[in-house]
Amino acid sequence: MATDNKAFYERPNRIPWPPIIYAIALVAGWLFGRALPLPWFGGNAGEMLFAGGVFMILAALAIDFAAMRTMYRARTTILPNRKSDHLMTKGIFAVTRNPIYVANTMLVIGAGLISGIGWYFPLAFVAAYATQKLAIEREEKHLESHFGKAYRDYKKRVKRWF
Repeated sequence: MATDNKAFYERPNRIPWPPIIYAIALVAGWLFGRALPLPWFGGNAGEMLFAGGVFMILAALAIDFAAMRTMYRARTTILPNRKSDHLMTKGIFAVTRNPIYVANTMLVIGAGLISGIGWYFPLAFVAAYATQKLAIEREEKHLESHFGKAYRDYKKRVKRWF
């Protein structure tokens, strides 16, 4: 297994894919919403969905800040294309191995609930899938090459998303 991961030892990726992927999802959702709007709820249902979107975005920001604070305190990088110096297993990382990506997905869904643009919902899942393929799977190889058994044990305890 170690020889398979040598290519990932220094860094998981050369390009920081996740922020790019989620930014594309947000822009694409807005463009699709303008070009081909989908039906949306009005009245009380629309207001409740708007409130749910606000709540989802606030929850996503709380998850983001908790993850960033944990990484900052451990003095490890937050950048998805840089080498990890420490294995994060405490705080929000005890709930999900990828809290920032979970939060980014929640932000896209929250944007859909607030704006009433239905395109954001499928695009949130497309962005999550693309992030898994372009970043998470490579990050996992990087972390395993650095932390070995400790990371494999962590993977057994904590799910990738939730």
